Amino acid sequence: MVRGKIEIKRIENLTSRQVTFSKRRKGLLKKAHELSVLCDAQVAAVVFSQKGKLYEYASSDMKKMMERCEIHRREYFHAERFQKEQQVQDLKNEITIMVNSIELLQRHCRRLMGQDLDSCSLEELKEITIQIEKSLTIVRSRKATLNEEEVRKLKAEIAGKRELLNERTRLHQMFEEKPLWTQSRNLESEKNASSSASENMHISNVETDLFIGLPRSRV
Repeated sequence: MVRGKIEIKRIENLTSRQVTFSKRRKGLLKKAHELSVLCDAQVAAVVFSQKGKLYEYASSDMKKMMERCEIHRREYFHAERFQKEQQVQDLKNEITIMVNSIELLQRHCRRLMGQDLDSCSLEELKEITIQIEKSLTIVRSRKATLNEEEVRKLKAEIAGKRELLNERTRLHQMFEEKPLWTQSRNLESEKNASSSASENMHISNVETDLFIGLPRSRV
């Protein structure tokens, strides 16, 4: 018969709880004895009931096993604490090294800027001079490169404008472009000629009849 799965939670019924405690306690101590015999291991089990009654099992002297357990516990926690303390000390050493490095860099930067030079020896001043000259060489080289790029850009812009001017001149010559005042005068002349032609046409359309005799009386 297959036993059903029991949900692990506190048993509310007091009688059932006591029965289960008695059965499980006996089974636990039995398993501890079997483990010590089968595997030749030193096993100790301690159980306190809900009312505080002690139940224990030890494969050898319980007092010696408890002392051994306490020693092992102290050694374990001591090793763990020592490891943590060592990690903290390593972090402190790294922080100290970083702070010293930052201070050296700041002092070096101040000296390159001409500050705090009173404590410098002759050799240190020579080294600072060499570093400044190298830095100036690099800066001048970079400046010359940028100037060349600017000159190249200006030449390219001038060449483009010159090309546009040549193209405009070529188009002007191709179409024989005239000044604006000449074009306005031509337009005005054409307008006047058109007006004169319109008036002449109007005059030519007037009817003319030849009549001989006395003039007709107008009513």
